[in-house]
Amino acid sequence: MKVVKTNLKECLIIEPISFEDPRGFFLESFNIKKYKDIGIHYDFVQDNHSCSKKNVLRGLHYQQNCPQGKLVRVVSGEVFDVAVDLRKRSETYGHYTSVVLSAENKKQFWIPPGFAHGFLVTSDYADFEYKCTEFYSPENEVTIRWDDPSINIKWPCRNPFLSEKDLSGVLLTDL
Repeated sequence: MKVVKTNLKECLIIEPISFEDPRGFFLESFNIKKYKDIGIHYDFVQDNHSCSKKNVLRGLHYQQNCPQGKLVRVVSGEVFDVAVDLRKRSETYGHYTSVVLSAENKKQFWIPPGFAHGFLVTSDYADFEYKCTEFYSPENEVTIRWDDPSINIKWPCRNPFLSEKDLSGVLLTDL
């Protein structure tokens, strides 16, 4: 697999090796030894799968007290995926990085604990899967506004479809 560093050095884009022939393809979507070799030394405790329509934006989510690391990928469709550094002592606090994930490019994105995460569906729909290092904890979840001006994410859609939870997110300065 190929590992691509981002402007947030702890966030990694992972390009698995895909073996393709006229029948289709095969790839290894997770191998604990290989992921530990690239610095992902976490146990994954929960796998999630969401399906969303075009222009649905989910995020920006993170958990206080029990932050989740996430290994994310798209198995059908395409998304614009974002991670925001929320580690107060980090030199990149409040900065973001993004990547396009799709069934076609087969890329994965590692978002370590301490980062908020969100994505926008750019295809007609997308099936999005992710492994988490901590269990979902609704009492610890915080949503940051998708359009927070201090983060200034360049989303590829100006009027996304949002849940009530995501519409009521807080600004980074209010944390």
